[in-house]
Amino acid sequence: MEEKNPIQVADRLFGALEYLADNGASSLTETAAALELNKSTMHRIFSSLICLGYVRQNEVNGLYEMTFKVADLTERMMNHVDVINIVHPYLQRLMEKCNETVHFVRREETECVYIDKVEATSNNIRMVSRIGSRIPFYRSSGGKALAANMSPSEVKALWDSCDIQRKTAYTITNYDNLCDALEEIRRKGYALDNEENETGVRCIGIALDIAGRSVDYAISISVPISRMDNDRIEELSKYILETKKEIDTTI
Repeated sequence: MEEKNPIQVADRLFGALEYLADNGASSLTETAAALELNKSTMHRIFSSLICLGYVRQNEVNGLYEMTFKVADLTERMMNHVDVINIVHPYLQRLMEKCNETVHFVRREETECVYIDKVEATSNNIRMVSRIGSRIPFYRSSGGKALAANMSPSEVKALWDSCDIQRKTAYTITNYDNLCDALEEIRRKGYALDNEENETGVRCIGIALDIAGRSVDYAISISVPISRMDNDRIEELSKYILETKKEIDTTI
């Protein structure tokens, strides 16, 4: 059961921000209806957010839209998460070796959060992933690599906590199939996402063992399926395992 927010106005303020973040510029009426609030309450919420600098009202069309203040807060917060700055050069070198997009993720309960990304510079296909977005662990190469390091009871508890959804025809939705995949990961040392989250994209991922960190981290390489055959997987597995060794022994 979800815990009720003891401060109702905070619920409404952040609900409005999340709605604008998901839907873009919106009218007072539209936002009020979506949040199930009357228009006078919605107007007070927007007025407060405007006063705080998180929202502005477009002078031309009257729609309400977010400012860049949230993005500024995110950037300031990330500057204090030193592990990102430490790992980033390794991600950059890995991208330069393979010329594919590289991600750095952190596990938060049943999901993996993208906390850094180095986009490939010389191919014309851009990945839809973005820093801050989340992916269920069972649909992620990094998430499965992390799960492969857990005990059977931990994996089962993690699986049972998930809302299992089939995102593509290849998504693992059966626990026994997940266990088989984790056993293969333990044998090979790396995990694969075979179009399990996004059709047309395969990923290869490894779990990191960063000393002194209680948080689970992983890195992955995302590649369009058109250039991700078995030979390419073999090549990329060497690159990413070399990077893991460098990070685990240096940091």
